[in-house]
Amino acid sequence: MRLSIRHIFIFTFLFWGWSVKVFAQDTSYSPVQMDTPDSIFVNNIFIIGNEKTQKNIILRELDFGEGYYYDLDTFLEIIQADRNKIYNLRLFTSVEITPLFTGGDQVEVLIAVKERWYIIPSIIFQLADRNFSEWWTNQGRDFSRVNYGLRVSHSNVGGRNEKLRFSGQLGFTRALDLRYSKPYIDKKQKHGLAGQFTYYEQKTIPIRSANNRQVFFTSETEDVLRENLSAAIQYTFRRTFYNFHFFTVGYTSTKLDPEVLVQNPNYFQHGENKLQYLYMSYTFQHDNRNLAAYATKGELLRLSATKYGIFNTEDIDEIEVSLTANKYFTLNERFHFVTGLSGNWFLSQRQPYTLVRGIGYSPNFIRGYELNVIEGQQLYVHKNSFRWKFIDWEIDVSSVMPLEQFSTIPFRFYLSANFDHGYVKDRNFIPENARLTNRYLYGYGLGIDLVGFYDSVFRFEYSFNNQGEGNFFLNIKAPF
Repeated sequence: MRLSIRHIFIFTFLFWGWSVKVFAQDTSYSPVQMDTPDSIFVNNIFIIGNEKTQKNIILRELDFGEGYYYDLDTFLEIIQADRNKIYNLRLFTSVEITPLFTGGDQVEVLIAVKERWYIIPSIIFQLADRNFSEWWTNQGRDFSRVNYGLRVSHSNVGGRNEKLRFSGQLGFTRALDLRYSKPYIDKKQKHGLAGQFTYYEQKTIPIRSANNRQVFFTSETEDVLRENLSAAIQYTFRRTFYNFHFFTVGYTSTKLDPEVLVQNPNYFQHGENKLQYLYMSYTFQHDNRNLAAYATKGELLRLSATKYGIFNTEDIDEIEVSLTANKYFTLNERFHFVTGLSGNWFLSQRQPYTLVRGIGYSPNFIRGYELNVIEGQQLYVHKNSFRWKFIDWEIDVSSVMPLEQFSTIPFRFYLSANFDHGYVKDRNFIPENARLTNRYLYGYGLGIDLVGFYDSVFRFEYSFNNQGEGNFFLNIKAPF
């Protein structure tokens, strides 16, 4: 039998009242019936299990505090929401918040966490293409299109939820990447900073699309065709629990081999083989999901605007606006429904090919069209999934795994019924891509989603599209 938090509250309260009466009066053997209080007073908050994580990082996520009264029903809702917020820090494998009565309407709150393994060196072995189906079908399972290297990540530097990641990569794309983020730089924990530096070079690059497929080009001498260097600084403001503001200033420099412009003279717009620009962006995000990696309840709203070309606008002068709005409905413990709307708009009629967007490029896709790219200046996608959780396991391997962070392996399987639809507006009406641009598109099918260790997600789907094409697709990450 599964007990709710309210049941635990009532049981604890009645047990406390009964035990006090027994020790005060030996002549009575009957439990004393006491009413559950309408409000409770929080005396103290205790946190255990945070060997690395500083206490204030956890307290920042709480919507209640010591020394205050709360309506009981409201308090029960608060602690459930706060549990989700602490878990979504992605610092812990488990989070439990337990309120305990100490007398009358007085409670102590115990927060028990189990920390993740924070320093994770990992081998990079990943496909360079947009998705697994693109590599498997369109690129003929070519293992030369694989990136490999080493990545070292620290997800909790100094116990302050700071993220540090360095990666060195060879293979299809040679790259160096360094990222660092500090969520809070002030005592009130509202302001944060992040920085990133990335360099990569490629000998094979997509230069255009034809028949709604990417066209790749490699020079006969196998020279480097594209070099890209970018750096950015981001300021974060978190005024409330669920609302975030991001302000980013960045620099990008892309250099092409002149032969690329022979193959596609419109790759850049200013007639040169080097494009440099500053950009600024603002993003507002409202994130109230119960589980960030694979949400089943809550909502996510993200709205952003980016200006490419700040001072020198001769090479590029562009504005991009994007929207993501997802809603997650829990129907019961086993069933939930997810719907998500995304849009992307450029103001100009034509963009450098490095800024081309469309359905098929992450994060915008329609299931059934994973093999295609539908490029344009405006796109709208509406994704929907009805899911049934048919397996929910947690395997204890502590007998063979000495590290506590890896002592349990969770497995959750969902059967999903999916329907996506959308539209891409191509103002240039490129004839070779006219089959799928400027027309209504939809796809549907069934899938199995696996949510596993450290919030990893694998999706196995068979989907059809309105062109009468059906195929099996393997994807990583949740679609919403």
